[in-house]
Amino acid sequence: MEEFGGPEVLQARQVEDPTPGPGQVLVDVAYASVTFVETQVRSGNGPFGRPALPRVPGNGVGGRVVAVGPDVDPALIGTVVVTTTGGEGGYAERALARADELVPVPPGLALKDAVALLADGRTALLLFRQAEVKPGEKVLVEAAAGGVGSLLVQLAVHAGARVVGAARGERKAELVASLGASCVDYSKDGWLRRVRDAAGGELDVVFDGVGGSIGTAAAGALRPGGRVSLYGMASGADATLDEDDLAARQIRTLGLFAAPGPAETHPLIGEALRLAADDTLRPVVGQVFPLAAAAEAHAAIEARATVGKTLLAVGAPDSDR
Repeated sequence: MEEFGGPEVLQARQVEDPTPGPGQVLVDVAYASVTFVETQVRSGNGPFGRPALPRVPGNGVGGRVVAVGPDVDPALIGTVVVTTTGGEGGYAERALARADELVPVPPGLALKDAVALLADGRTALLLFRQAEVKPGEKVLVEAAAGGVGSLLVQLAVHAGARVVGAARGERKAELVASLGASCVDYSKDGWLRRVRDAAGGELDVVFDGVGGSIGTAAAGALRPGGRVSLYGMASGADATLDEDDLAARQIRTLGLFAAPGPAETHPLIGEALRLAADDTLRPVVGQVFPLAAAAEAHAAIEARATVGKTLLAVGAPDSDR
């Protein structure tokens, strides 16, 4: 990526393999994660400003460790792991990562499923724990067919909540229903009334991954004493929340207001992988593009044409389990 712009600015290039330095390993990448935030960064409208160019996008990969830095235990070589990459370098055949950020993939869990949980699993678990969802509570999950949303639906259903998922279109509705929730199409008029009908009244918890008018309206459907969890702005804008109104109704505002550090995210990733290995969580890998088609993956995400998690397939099939 040598400039900011549309998906077409992502171009395949042949470069030298990176060399791991102190504290680093080199991963032979089998799958790379693609996130909505990465499409925003590529366009030049990311939430953290414009990074330096040129750059290789991608902050999450899964594969096999093939080399280690001078101070790293060589026993790691051959280990199948998922890991972050420090914010860039993931859309590649080989990527550098910090040795202390590697998470081994549990036996029996497919590597592509583990990569699907790398970012979304930790995020969903963090949000869900903050919200303290209780059995019988009425929960709305926006963007419920997405990577994080589909996991939040499953966690809330598993906790015994009455869950309504908001998503667009029949394909996404079928996915949400398969996860155990009711589904409402929020692109249609009267969607919030249908949410209340499906939930059986005012909401206890809203997970807002959309923002804009959708998130604003959903927060207004909370009962006094409810909780709204803010974690995304797929609409391109934050929800507009009246702080005085929230205070008057004793609504608690939760969410990702600061990026959690490795000390918090590392155990969350491990837990997400364990929950998937024992079938408590089912990561939804909706589409897999080859590495050279990274631009197509970005275009599909921006067109709202994806469900669940989007991955890039990079390595050979024997890199998986």
